Amino acid sequence: MANNSDIITIDNLEAQLPPWDPVGPRHIFALVDMGSNGIRFSISDLTPSHARLLRCIYSERAPISLFDALSSSSSNDAPGDGHNQQPLSFPPETITEVSQTVARFRRIADSYHVPLAHFSVLATEAMRRASNAPAMVDAIRASAGVSVHVLAPAVETLFGAVMGSRSNLVDVCHGGLFLDLGGGSVQMTWVDTRLPAYEVAAATAGESMPFGAARLIKLLEGSSAEVRAMETTKMRTSMRAAFAKMCNQFPALNDSIEALKANRAEAEGHCRGIDVYLCGGGFRGYGCMLMHSDPIQPYPIPSIGTYTVPGEYFKQVDTMRRLNVEHKGKIHGMSSRRRHQFPAIAEVVEALIDTVPWIRTVTFCAGSNRDGALYMKLPKPIRESNPLEVLAGNSPSDMSVVQTVLRTLSSAVPTDVDLSNTPTIFSLGLGPLFVRQIWARQGENNRANASYALHEAVTRDPGVPGLTHLARSVLGLTVCARWGTKLGSTDDQLRKNLRGLLGRVDADAVFWADYLGAVSAIIVGIHPAWPRPDDTMALILNFEAALDQTKKGRDRINLTVRVSPDTARGLDTESLLGRLDKVLKKNKTSDKRVKVRIEEMGR
Repeated sequence: MANNSDIITIDNLEAQLPPWDPVGPRHIFALVDMGSNGIRFSISDLTPSHARLLRCIYSERAPISLFDALSSSSSNDAPGDGHNQQPLSFPPETITEVSQTVARFRRIADSYHVPLAHFSVLATEAMRRASNAPAMVDAIRASAGVSVHVLAPAVETLFGAVMGSRSNLVDVCHGGLFLDLGGGSVQMTWVDTRLPAYEVAAATAGESMPFGAARLIKLLEGSSAEVRAMETTKMRTSMRAAFAKMCNQFPALNDSIEALKANRAEAEGHCRGIDVYLCGGGFRGYGCMLMHSDPIQPYPIPSIGTYTVPGEYFKQVDTMRRLNVEHKGKIHGMSSRRRHQFPAIAEVVEALIDTVPWIRTVTFCAGSNRDGALYMKLPKPIRESNPLEVLAGNSPSDMSVVQTVLRTLSSAVPTDVDLSNTPTIFSLGLGPLFVRQIWARQGENNRANASYALHEAVTRDPGVPGLTHLARSVLGLTVCARWGTKLGSTDDQLRKNLRGLLGRVDADAVFWADYLGAVSAIIVGIHPAWPRPDDTMALILNFEAALDQTKKGRDRINLTVRVSPDTARGLDTESLLGRLDKVLKKNKTSDKRVKVRIEEMGR
């Protein structure tokens, strides 16, 4: 076990890892994450103008399993199984390999001019268990000239399960169950951003259970049937106890559970339930297996980060087990080591399902200790800011224009239509990004721009916070609709799959993506240049929208486009209105109809 002075706790966190200084001379940070399954190294740019994005400018992974090295120090069963009474320690060759690897990372950091004070080494479960952890710490200090900080379980929960995952999301205001599955342990906690100091509350309430994927696979493969049954039962008991603790400490969660118990029909109808957020390599491996067999094929977004599935699909554990055994080819995102550990991962997933039967959605998060540690360096106003606004990069004068355009666009939505719970550019905070794109690339033809919009939404800024799979779908489809959705067969398939992804969350959202994109084309057709900040747009263009029904009982939006007399002169109204018709005629997923006309102001 590491010396007490090397342990980072919630109480000494700021002293051990000094916070980010916005006026400091350098904002480049290097971080080594000594996990149980591998050692990850990254260099990140926290320049004040985009600190919230946690931009990673270099990353590398050393395939050194500290857990395997720790296990090999004994010929008995895996660490902590109740039969191994010998002290657990790292072999000398592992200590040498790790210290030399960290020294190499230090040299890379020096080449990026990372200040020594900004170089951090974090260690987790394996270092907490090793009896000779001080020898590892001393070797790293001698070889690389840096200290090692061993994370207490609560801090590992804070960095990984809580803030590592939270950093990738815009908001979790209604609360969610967060879990992190590493090689040596699994953490569970409840995160509700409505609570004061919610991150500390979640970390201190969190439970760390010694059932990581690396440890569990050794038990499953190297123990008797009796020991395997005993350990899996122990894991399920631990997980149920951890969840009961969450319910006791967080009244909102307890109230939700009691309501679900009282109305099982509603719970089983998937109208309500618990939203679960999973991080760590083990859970991401399960997510990759789900994505590989997702009903939407080919699945349009390559990253596992923010991949969200319904609870019922998540629960198909036996199907995923069979896929892991029967599929001999490559599964995207799954290493051979992760495939080998999959039976253990499946056991953890089943324990979770057994503990929380009312799972509504599951989101797989790309965040890690690296993201959480960096995120906690930032002051709370930056942490809680919308990363999508930072990504848009609008100046204050540009934001004035953006707000004007969004007000104009929102006036094309009837006032008696509530879109607050429908995924759109408004509800997902995508407005600043969207407005930036609708005037761009006007020198290209519409088909090229429609294709570009879809592909950019899928591939741009990989791993950036806030651009979830849902957000990428909404942004790509809405910008594509701005250009008319005339596509070749390959791009049309991509559009179809993005619509499928969005439609399984909310079928109505597909219509609104098309509608708002087509209306934005009308805005640009009338105002073809980026507007000035003096709010002149309202003088030449405004919308009025009302909702009624057709004779067949379908909802119909009556959209009136009013333009100034000067703007109306020479305006090709037929072509302008045709943009809306061409997009909406292709929308086969909605019964909504749109009737649009153009009038001169003052008439």
